[in-house]
Formats: sequence, structure tokens, C-alpha cells
Amino acid sequence: MSGALETLCGQAYGAQQYGKLGTHTYTAIFSLILACLPLTTLWVYMGKLFILIGQDPVISEEVGKLIIWLIPALYAYATLQPIIRFFQTQSLIMPLLVGSCSILCFHVLLCWGLVFKSGLGNQGAALAISISYWTNVISLGLYMMFSDTCSKTLAPITIDVFRGVREFFRLAIPSASMICLATMSTLFPIPEGIGAAASTRVSNELGAGNPCSARIVVFTALLIALLESVTVGAALFFSRHVFGYVFSNDKEVIDYVTNRAPLLSLSVVLDSLQVVLSGIARGSGWQDLGAYINLAAYYLCGVPVAVVLGFWVKMRGKGLWIGLQAGSFLQVLLLSAITSCIDWHKQARKARDRLLESDVETQAQISGD
Repeated sequence: MSGALETLCGQAYGAQQYGKLGTHTYTAIFSLILACLPLTTLWVYMGKLFILIGQDPVISEEVGKLIIWLIPALYAYATLQPIIRFFQTQSLIMPLLVGSCSILCFHVLLCWGLVFKSGLGNQGAALAISISYWTNVISLGLYMMFSDTCSKTLAPITIDVFRGVREFFRLAIPSASMICLATMSTLFPIPEGIGAAASTRVSNELGAGNPCSARIVVFTALLIALLESVTVGAALFFSRHVFGYVFSNDKEVIDYVTNRAPLLSLSVVLDSLQVVLSGIARGSGWQDLGAYINLAAYYLCGVPVAVVLGFWVKMRGKGLWIGLQAGSFLQVLLLSAITSCIDWHKQARKARDRLLESDVETQAQISGD
């Protein structure tokens, strides 16, 4: 929803109505905090809701505790995003970069302390997120207040802040819808979820010493991913002549989307298979090999091909996309080849040996203490 500020603040800054940037930012913060109120109610009862729909009670209770600790982060995020847009629309990127890097370093230490040293566990991780977000909000807010670069755009809080709520929501709701309805941002979590499930199930079965079950999980996950991605890709391809109207009524934009739809369809299939195969790699414990494959596929194949086609052959955007798809294809090919050659009985033995070694080290440490 804060994407509305890209219109409001961006146009105000371009029109040199600098004071409106501060006013729009305050309006966005107030409006998003209002939007957080129903979400807070939902989050408070999330644990009970999960139990109601049949989830495991123990996991549901833990999720309920975790998400309650995340409520402060919700309001921090609602405050942070308008502030980020405030800086972005003025091309003040350096404060955001410095702030993000600083908060990242702070967050790592904070998260380590709250999770491992305080004994809070999952709740400590949620608390660390909340503290880090609020720290980022405070640091950027102080920069807004005291920096000379923001002196022209930082306006006093007046009644105009509340008068602009309707206009903000008028743009915020379509902005949120546009982002949520974007093809890849909506569809990519589906194979990502399949990959996460495959990783979990494969690691579970290998740890339990069930190599045959792990193999079945792999086939099932790949089959689901293939059916899902082919269905989505086919839908995008056959609707390519009308799909462009989702973004614009301009004929040039519509024609461009129509021409790129086959590449987008291929991208959906390749990315889906890549995510699931990567999940299988994580579950199998050969992430190092997967990392080498990614490095070779994208940086030794995909990027060079993209550069050659895009700039040397002068295919421009189409060439860049074809090059990246070549890298994705090579990645899927290599990951598929390795997955098909996995000795699941050997992987199960390795998993059990790894667990036994961990148990031995733990017992030795306890004995030493």
C-alpha cells in the first residue's frame, strides 16, 4: 500500500512542492497504522485459528506465540515503508543503504543474543525483528528531522495529514493489488512452497533411514511442480494476447507483453523445477554441489550468453532474457542429472552417520563439562 507514495511523493517532488512529501508521508504512516489494526486482531488469534482449521495443536500454539511477538514489527514496518518511499522519491539512496547495512549488522548480533543467550528461542527471533525494524525507523526518522537534505521536504504535522487519508487509500489499494497480482510475485511462492516441503520430507525420510520413501518424495514433488508450472505457463501463453491489458491499455506495452509471453511461460516452468530441485538438494545435504551448479549455470553460462545476445547480437531485452533462461535451463539440467543419480541408500547412511556423529560430540561435550 505504501506504493501509493511513489505516485504522491514522486509527483510532488517533481512539481517542486516539497512540503507535500512530508505531509503525504505522515498521511501514509497514519493510514497504514489504521490498516494494521484488523491485522493485529487476526494475529492475536492466529494460534487458535490454526487449531480450528485442523493444524497440529503444539505447532499452532508455538506459531501463536511467535506471531504475537511479531506484532510490534508489523507497526514498525507500516512506519518504515512510507519513510523509505520518502527518501526514494528524492533519490536519497545513501541514507537507506547505510541504515540498512548498519541495522543488518546490529540485527545479527541482537538475534544471536536473544535466540541463543536469552533462552527465548523463536520468540527471541521475533523480538529481534521488531527491535531491528524500530531501530531502523528511529534512525531514519532522526535523519529526516536533523539532516539539511530533508529540510525542504519535512513539513509540520497539520490537519492536512488527516484530510489526505482518502486520497492515499484511493491509490494505495490499487497499488497493493497491482503488486499482489504481479505474475511472478504471486506464482513463485507456489513452487517455493513445494520445494520447502520436498526439502523437509526428504531430510525427514533420510534421517529416519527410509531411502525408498525419500525417492518417492522426490518423484512426487517434481511431478506436482511440473504439473503446476506447465498449467500456469500454458495459461500465460494462451492468454498472451490479452494478458498485457492487466498492465496497460497502451498498444506498445500490450504487444511487448505478447511477444515476451513465451519466454515468461518457459521461465515459470524452469524456475519452478529449479526451486524444487534446490529444495531436494537442501534436504539431501548436498548444498555445496548445488552452490557450484548455480555458480556455473548463471555466471559461467547465463550471464555471458545474456551479454552476447543482448549487446553484441543487439537483441536487447529479449537477448538478456534468453541468456538468463539458458542459465536456468542448464541449472535444471544439472540438478536433474545429479538427482537422478543419487544413491538414496547411501544418502540415508550418511544422514544417520551425521546424526550419530552429532550425538557422540554432544555426549563428549557433556562428559567434559
